[in-house]
Amino acid sequence: MVGMRDVAKQAGVSLSTVSLVVNGTGYVSDDMRDRVQRAMESLHYVPNDLARNFSQNRANTIGIIVPTIRHPFFATLTAGLQHVLAGKGLQTLLCSTADAAHGEAAYVDMLRRRLMDGIVMGAHTEHAPDYWTSIHRPVIAFDRTLGEGIPSIGSDHVQGGQMIADLLIRTGARHVAVIGGPHTQFKEDDDVRTTFPTVRYHLVLEHELAKVGVRYEYIEAGEVMDFSGYAAAVRSVFDRAPDDAVDAVVSSDIGAALCVREAIRRGVNVPDDMQIVAYDGTYLADMAGMPLTVVRQDFQALTSSVADCMMRLIDGKAGDGSVDDGDDSGDAVSAVSSHGAFGIGEAEHLIPVSLIAGATTRE
Repeated sequence: MVGMRDVAKQAGVSLSTVSLVVNGTGYVSDDMRDRVQRAMESLHYVPNDLARNFSQNRANTIGIIVPTIRHPFFATLTAGLQHVLAGKGLQTLLCSTADAAHGEAAYVDMLRRRLMDGIVMGAHTEHAPDYWTSIHRPVIAFDRTLGEGIPSIGSDHVQGGQMIADLLIRTGARHVAVIGGPHTQFKEDDDVRTTFPTVRYHLVLEHELAKVGVRYEYIEAGEVMDFSGYAAAVRSVFDRAPDDAVDAVVSSDIGAALCVREAIRRGVNVPDDMQIVAYDGTYLADMAGMPLTVVRQDFQALTSSVADCMMRLIDGKAGDGSVDDGDDSGDAVSAVSSHGAFGIGEAEHLIPVSLIAGATTRE
């Protein structure tokens, strides 16, 4: 088996020079680097990544935990994270908690044993906040809060809810139905502080519509991976009696796309008789049968922020749970006081969303 000593002998350099080239550390002249690389190629030398990572106390692997990769939001997110992290020399291990009952515990165990460098936690967890801080290893909460000391990155859902409310109020909506996941995951005893920041767009929308007398109704569609639940919820909207008719629906890309298809099937005019707004802006929004009006989450900014924060945590530069992307442009929002009523935490980093007008709303 070819080793670094063989490469050093072939290149006519010292073993330490070969080590510097292989590990990408220290200064090596271009001439020396070329000699080492030619020797590696001629000998078909393959660096021992396991030994190299061990010497650097790095695994170069990040765990990504999501509820399911069947959902277009999490499919888009994980694909983006894998791409961005790969650009930083990091591999990813993906865990879908819906498909692996003990996946979360197994990944945390791997993190404790330093078989991973960090975890991006984007799934529901019932662990107390001190569980995550007790790991003493890099953990980032994506679109949820895990507790003080754990950085949280996600979209500005308060902004998203306000955008939808403004649009529907301007266009004369009278009865708005929102189709989403189990309501028990969002609120407990009417407490708006929740580990699921996504609920903020529901809370803002309900609050703003109530101020102007527009009826708001929340319809549960089951768990995030339950596509049949979304289809049933959509059908229930169209089965209403005329005096209880819904004239605007807000849902994820899945629910919104199903709503367009059901409207076409039943001959309901969109947007004159029913307006439809999607929330996420994944690839599914382009395949609904007509261009959806959508609140689009900025996946590029989200994944870049997660990757940059993870690198700082791994390097020990953000051990206090803060998230600092070095951008003073003001585009990202951190601990916005005006959002305090909806549970914004001090370690949260919020990425702005955008409203993209389509053919499913009247404006």
